[in-house]
Amino acid sequence: MITISKEIIIKKILPVIGGAALGYAYYFFIGCRTNSCPITSNPYISVFYGALIGLIWAVPSKRKKEMKNEPDNKKD
Repeated sequence: MITISKEIIIKKILPVIGGAALGYAYYFFIGCRTNSCPITSNPYISVFYGALIGLIWAVPSKRKKEMKNEPDNKKD
């Protein structure tokens, strides 16, 4: 049986769910009423883009980790 730790849920899954909820809220409160807007006229697309933004925010970049491991190369 696979167990998912609370840390993974908090750091990876929760931002995606939150982004999806914010995407739907954007559709509901601000969305396009004339169906001429490609993202906000459909709730499924708004939820998808919100979840995608949450996923991008949740996944750390490699550059940040590489910067921590590099020694300080300042010349005095």
